[in-house]
Amino acid sequence: MKAKPKAARKRTSQKRAKAFTGVHALLVFPSGEDHKATLDLMRRFSAAVRYAYNRLLEGWSREALKRENGPLCVLFCLNTRYADDAVMKAQALLDSARELGEDPRKVVFGGRGLFEQLKRRHLSGKPLKELKREWKEKRQGLLYSRGDKTKGGNLNLRFLVKEGALWLRINLGDGSYAHALVKTSHPNLNALVERVHASLPYNVELSLKDGKVHATFTWEEEPAPLVATKENGVLGIDINADPYHLALALVSPDGNLRRYLTLSLEEVDQAPNKGAKELLLWKVAHQVVSLALEHGVAIATERLKHLPKGRRGDGSGRAFRRKTHRFAYASLLRKVHSLARKKGVQVVEVNPQDTSTIGMLKYAPQLSLSKDVAAAYVIGRRALGFAEKLPRGYGRLLRDQSFRDHVQGFYASRVRELRAKKAREQNPYLRRRLSREIGKAKRHLSLLSSLQGSPGSQEGSTDGRNSPGVNPWRVLRVGTFLPLLGREVPRDLSPLKPILFGGSWEGWKGGLGPHPGGGPECANVRST
Repeated sequence: MKAKPKAARKRTSQKRAKAFTGVHALLVFPSGEDHKATLDLMRRFSAAVRYAYNRLLEGWSREALKRENGPLCVLFCLNTRYADDAVMKAQALLDSARELGEDPRKVVFGGRGLFEQLKRRHLSGKPLKELKREWKEKRQGLLYSRGDKTKGGNLNLRFLVKEGALWLRINLGDGSYAHALVKTSHPNLNALVERVHASLPYNVELSLKDGKVHATFTWEEEPAPLVATKENGVLGIDINADPYHLALALVSPDGNLRRYLTLSLEEVDQAPNKGAKELLLWKVAHQVVSLALEHGVAIATERLKHLPKGRRGDGSGRAFRRKTHRFAYASLLRKVHSLARKKGVQVVEVNPQDTSTIGMLKYAPQLSLSKDVAAAYVIGRRALGFAEKLPRGYGRLLRDQSFRDHVQGFYASRVRELRAKKAREQNPYLRRRLSREIGKAKRHLSLLSSLQGSPGSQEGSTDGRNSPGVNPWRVLRVGTFLPLLGREVPRDLSPLKPILFGGSWEGWKGGLGPHPGGGPECANVRST
């Protein structure tokens, strides 16, 4: 556990994430003409963002797009500041798609979920009309303007206080203006008014929802001085949907586990409404940050990523979709990050790849931890720069030809059984689910076949005769969980101890069934 961090503990200066504060408000237009002109401006700006996105994919530069005689200003009748903001929005979306590993060419403006619903053509009448309205608002209801200190706040979308009333002056891009009353009781309103009087910059984004225009004012906060950093260790966090809880692992600077605990999120799931749910999530975020402050350590989390929630008819099952839809993964992590920055706690985001797999295979059996705490421990160690070496016992197992033959025979038999079951099944939804299971078993067979004798490097990459991309941790997961322990996501990982410490799998050589302590045969347990 005391392996040296990668690159000999090379220290690099990292920029701290920016912390923003905001105010949400409703815009009321006394003039119908101003309202109509604003909606037209939002439509043109939204189209400019889509156009800029496609041009960035083609290799156009930001300067070429935003200049006064450039395509955004000419085609969409925008001033150069609006054009520049449209390019910035497009670039942010492009960067996000690449960071999430998605194909940037397949991004759907307006939301893929709504797009897929419209493609199904299963609605008619009022529900279809509402869906089309929502799709149109998502596609055409955006306007954004960054603040500028040299311009006294925000030049295009300026917040004004006149005779005790709050107004937003909207530059329509051609030298004329529209005006709207700002209706809000947000607790940060006084801070916004102070910034306006001090001529400090603030960003404004207009959005359209249910036919109404909403405004969000945001500004960057001065970061609090860091009082808890990873020099003292980290608090690794892993959020789990089943059971619904937060796993925390306190990791010392040398990579050892100092303490661990779990925080239940079932109360969040039982909240009567969205407001109550948000309050409970903030309560949990305060508990996490307070623990980090108590020990003077940084907070380590997985990098925020998109989690597929599933949809009806995809074969995933109603119970699985219910669990994933209640899963407030991104919402809770954003709250933890925001609160940590305000309290002076360093936040370290790590690559989420294989953290759960490594935790279950290595630290759960080794330290008698739950799979969730083990994953949090891996996240903490990764934030400190430690590489996870493959234990010798697992290396010997992967070189054991009888083990590989056993596992390949298991999955070949599973494919045959699933195909036979699918041929007998009449329910189209269950057939779709079986098709998914067959595809998964085939991928596992392919992964096992690519391991031709060498377990790969101890850090998870490949060497020797292995094809590029073969990951020994993933091969181990495929080879041990379902074939030996009887579950895709086993709860009890203690039967792996003999393999972990000695490379022996004698307990399974007597037959093709799972280990007696490993649970029911081939029981599929999903986890997010």
